Amino acid sequence: MTRRLSFSRRVLYLAVALCAAAASNGQTAASATEGIPTEVLRVCADASLLPFSNDRREGFENRIAQLIADDLKVPLTFTWWPQTIGFVRNTLRTRQCDLVMGTAVGEELMQNTNPYYRSTYALIYRKDSGITAKNLADPSLQGARIGVVARTPPSAVMLRHGLINMEPYQLDIDTRAHHPAQQAVEDVAAARTDAAIVWGPIAGYFAARQQVPLAIVPLMDEPGASPFQYMISMGIRPDEPDWRHWLNDFIVRRQGDIDRILAEYHVPLVNADGTVRAEVAEPDSYRMADYRSPTPPGLRGAETVGAPEVERLAKAGAVLIDVLPTPPKPAGLTADSRWVPPPHRSLPGAHWLPNVGYGAPSDEQEAYFRTGLEALTAGDRKRPLVLFCQPDCWMSWNAAKRAVALGYQAVKWFPAGTEGWTAAGHELVTVEPEPNPISSNSASKVAN
Repeated sequence: MTRRLSFSRRVLYLAVALCAAAASNGQTAASATEGIPTEVLRVCADASLLPFSNDRREGFENRIAQLIADDLKVPLTFTWWPQTIGFVRNTLRTRQCDLVMGTAVGEELMQNTNPYYRSTYALIYRKDSGITAKNLADPSLQGARIGVVARTPPSAVMLRHGLINMEPYQLDIDTRAHHPAQQAVEDVAAARTDAAIVWGPIAGYFAARQQVPLAIVPLMDEPGASPFQYMISMGIRPDEPDWRHWLNDFIVRRQGDIDRILAEYHVPLVNADGTVRAEVAEPDSYRMADYRSPTPPGLRGAETVGAPEVERLAKAGAVLIDVLPTPPKPAGLTADSRWVPPPHRSLPGAHWLPNVGYGAPSDEQEAYFRTGLEALTAGDRKRPLVLFCQPDCWMSWNAAKRAVALGYQAVKWFPAGTEGWTAAGHELVTVEPEPNPISSNSASKVAN
């Protein structure tokens, strides 16, 4: 029974693609007794396994590892190792690494921290496919060609519901050459299959990057069947209790930051009672009020990006556009009172186009935005645009949506904004509003 359970967990370990750990060829920076890194945090990760990790540090595990390193006040390094059988044995167990960033709770190859998120497998299908399923018992799935990674929990549950028309994808692969779960999502988008069932973080991330709208249905556990939902923790060596206590404390203190990162990557999150946390639905039109409130995880026609991707895009020549409104004049000041707004801090190289993110901008504000984009891109609608303001800011969502409507073909939305930029360890600089060729003072107007 023990060997069978261990094998089952190893299959999950591979299936959800969460085996990331730390490695380096140098000597360990962790204390032999405490295990808490004091000089450098070394994380082993797969160099080609988005949304978890890659060698550009664009995965959510890369970013959460950076949070840990920042909290420890030590540098972060990665050693890249393909996620496959033997991964832990050759890295964590040989003390070449300090931490495994993602592993299912109960994995017997290492000691677990407390879980920092819980997710589930998800059903994906095209919204125009005629499928309306909310679970695997739905009749609309009968006869559908459904992609599934072999030997993962959904394959057994599918048979239980008579879903035998499977498109299998290989489980044990070299991620340097193959990405079967990603391929399963892309095959649904291309109508090569009717649906797919893959691990939720992979489903959410790649579904948001397809050109056609995909429905994502997080699956609930079924009595007597293999579970769909798993708690994900970090993994360390068993002889480092102080390191485990430190990480557990970090998870409690920084859970909000962790959740925000996971939301950026469209990870379906499950509550302790097994219910799925509701995401903010993407509206068909612009947001018209309550601009500082939770935003959807994505935007049709645009790509949602994080700080590492913004840094890479900026170096490649993308136009960074800050749309945070100018602050209103404090109440109580008379019309002729002199008031100087505080300096506006933004990303280095960013262009500030204030007040263009309202749901119903004035004609002057809309013209300011349109002519501003034309000037900053030199009329090239294929040039990447990165639009942002602050977290939970519909202004940037509206502005990105408006840029898509204007015909820009490489619109990127950075929902974490300036706070996400500084949380990633970057500095802000003072910027001034871009000049308005239509009106000398319209950039400073604030809509009512």
